[in-house]
Amino acid sequence: MTGEGYNRLQEELKRLKSVDRPAIIRAIAEARTHGDLSENAEYHAARERQSFIEGRLAELEDKIARAEVIDTSKLSGSVIKFGATVTLADEETDEEQTFMIVGEDEADVKSGRLSVTSPLARALIGKGKGDSVEVSTPRGAKSYEVVTVAFG
Repeated sequence: MTGEGYNRLQEELKRLKSVDRPAIIRAIAEARTHGDLSENAEYHAARERQSFIEGRLAELEDKIARAEVIDTSKLSGSVIKFGATVTLADEETDEEQTFMIVGEDEADVKSGRLSVTSPLARALIGKGKGDSVEVSTPRGAKSYEVVTVAFG
């Protein structure tokens, strides 16, 4: 993953530990004061939220422990690989889109961050400027031409 993605995971972990976990503990304590726990919806909702938070904490700690952070500013070349920023032109409409190929946890297509494991990214890996790629999409096959490949 990129350094930016790693930092985002660290921030989420810190927020869950320092803000969300203490808040849910207080909510459970508050709900307990309301009496019979078997019919206490607030208590059950708070326990469910606590379960979600604890699961997410374990998941983040695991991902952070196994993360391989790649400094994309040190990458270079003319072929597409992890960390590349790629501009593609739709071969039917000539509409251009730009994506950065990032790790799974950082992917956000709306902000131009494409998961390295996505079908489009997998089709792009190893290609260079001027190459054409065809990708199967839910709406059928789409063809793109690689307009630019940049790093950093």
